Amino acid sequence: MATTLATYEAREVLRCDHCSLVQFRTSNSLCRRCHKPLEMEEPEPLSPQLVTADSQSAEQQDGIDVARAVRETRRERNLSQRQLAGRMQVPRTYISKIENGKAVPTLSSLERLATALEVGVCDLLRDGQSRRARETAAVMADPFLAEIASLAGRLDAFQRSMFLNQVRELACVRRRPA
Repeated sequence: MATTLATYEAREVLRCDHCSLVQFRTSNSLCRRCHKPLEMEEPEPLSPQLVTADSQSAEQQDGIDVARAVRETRRERNLSQRQLAGRMQVPRTYISKIENGKAVPTLSSLERLATALEVGVCDLLRDGQSRRARETAAVMADPFLAEIASLAGRLDAFQRSMFLNQVRELACVRRRPA
């Protein structure tokens, strides 16, 4: 029985249990490498969904973003996609699809990714809200910025615009040589 990894444009991506090749399901349901049968499972019916650019960006900002986590971690470790694929024993294109959000790794693939990247699975499953909370905490740690943030809530849109313009002007004046 083959392990289903993801469904991409109504094409099922799976791993052969015999030779571990990651591939699209073939029309004859045989593995491309070892020609052993990939057991047919009833695919879940695809329900039509309205997808807009706004809903995708909101989902990526608030939801779990495995693609970004894998790409950032791989780059931090100075690994190429080919090197990471070699550590996982999968095709390089599978890593590319994960990083571009075109394939969603299974739990076992996440575990193998984490092992290959030498991180915990939790590091690959970080979500947008926890990242935003860390960034907010870092900004609020600066007493000057914390005081500005507490006062900014009292300003209307025009006052905020004026304040921002003044800060920009001050920053430009400071950069100019005297």
